[in-house]
Amino acid sequence: MSIELRQLRYFVAVAEESHFGRAAARLHMTQPPLSQTIQALEATLGTPLFVRTKRSVALTPAGTALLPEARRILQQAGALPDLARRAASGESGLLSLSFVSTADYSVLPPLLREFREHYPKVQIELREATTDVQIDDLLQGRIDAGLLIPPLHDKARAEMDYMTVLSEPLVLVAPQGTKALRGKSGVTLDAVADMPLIIFPRRIAPAFHDAILGCFREAGLTPRIGQEAIQMQTIVGLVSAGMGIALVPQSVSNLKRPGVEYKPLADKTLQVDTGLAWRRDNASPVLRSFLELLRKKSRC
Repeated sequence: MSIELRQLRYFVAVAEESHFGRAAARLHMTQPPLSQTIQALEATLGTPLFVRTKRSVALTPAGTALLPEARRILQQAGALPDLARRAASGESGLLSLSFVSTADYSVLPPLLREFREHYPKVQIELREATTDVQIDDLLQGRIDAGLLIPPLHDKARAEMDYMTVLSEPLVLVAPQGTKALRGKSGVTLDAVADMPLIIFPRRIAPAFHDAILGCFREAGLTPRIGQEAIQMQTIVGLVSAGMGIALVPQSVSNLKRPGVEYKPLADKTLQVDTGLAWRRDNASPVLRSFLELLRKKSRC
């Protein structure tokens, strides 16, 4: 069965005018080809759509049922050019974005808010994942972009582009009431060196893991690793339970948890970067729009 939009448009005109002559005038055509088109549509559907008399035209039950659906189809068809234009320009479509847990406390919420303000028709699919999982997903084409902690390994660098979004210092998170922190706005690592360290596993985020241990090396210390965890909220939760201390990106202090306190470090600390990675061959217009917004923000 093949039904043309032209046939539906003619059918709606006759139904609304209840007269073939007036419908033909509305469509800027003569009556015979209009009647022939309606007859062809009825033949295709296998049922009459109109009851015709010399003085009037009325819809049959089949015509009455078809009319709202025909209007809906014509309306949707009329919206197709704008839909295609918006998809081609990146104003609509799907953006699949992964993020490390630290981004949830820093760059992710304001970035998503601004992107949705500019591109309300874009559907955003979010996944929280560690850096290693994101890199694999990007290489396999399962996501468009990932907010992760660099660096990228050699294979990833060969196939992806990267942009730094945030650079921030590490801060200490310790159980509330820790004696070494009392009355101090900042703290040195040697003051808490006897407490177990809770840290990201190196296999998950090697650069982040090494940055934390580098802070201790700079202070001439070797930490005692007590626990490993792959989520920031888990690490902070373990600190709250008195299991030890942790070094976390400064933005994680936005995670308010009973039983912990955040302190800046008086020691020299390395900056921890969060950045966006994406496949160089990804031609998605929505991704292009997202990158343009991100670049504009970085210039401000």
